[in-house]
Amino acid sequence: MTIPRQDTDAVRVLHRLEDSRPSVRLRAAMTVGTTPDPRFVDKLIERCAIEPEFFVRDMLTWALTRHPVSVTLPGLLREVRSERAQARSQALHTLSKIGDRQAWLAITRTLLSDPDDEVARSAWRAAVVLVPEGEESALATVLATQLGRGERETRLSLSRALVALGEVIVPALRSATMAPDPRTRAHALATQRLLRDPDTGFDFAIEEAKRVVALGGPGQEER
Repeated sequence: MTIPRQDTDAVRVLHRLEDSRPSVRLRAAMTVGTTPDPRFVDKLIERCAIEPEFFVRDMLTWALTRHPVSVTLPGLLREVRSERAQARSQALHTLSKIGDRQAWLAITRTLLSDPDDEVARSAWRAAVVLVPEGEESALATVLATQLGRGERETRLSLSRALVALGEVIVPALRSATMAPDPRTRAHALATQRLLRDPDTGFDFAIEEAKRVVALGGPGQEER
């Protein structure tokens, strides 16, 4: 029996997604995205969970966005419940790029407070993209529970996510400025500053907020 060339080409590309050379995997992912085929979707999702190179993962995500949502969404929603942190993180990242709000129910409080910083950051970004109209305030309240968490990049990601929600974050930030933890108070104050003045650099805002907290200043910045 003769195997159609279309099938042999597909098999070849799938094998290249597992090649030991990152450049070959990158080109394979680009090929899949350029000529979308539902047969590739499961392999793309599977590869996202284990691909070690960031730029290849980004191309895998791009390739997935090129396929119909009806084909990609079920697999991605399964991945956000994976035990593997990278699988959860990359699936959330891909869902944020697809932007289909059917995925909103998958953005649970557990994911928004995931112990893995990269997963949590991906969940924050996805949540801001996918949140339905009217749910922004509730989302801000959950995100505010993560203030003060992690190192600079994690705190910056959270501030950006909160600021992207707009003025609805004001009550949650005000409450956080009263928290017993000085890191939480400083992060809340810095995020308030960024909301008022988006051109303020994060590092400047956080250092200024630390000084306010260290000097025993008011629980919230002057409005």
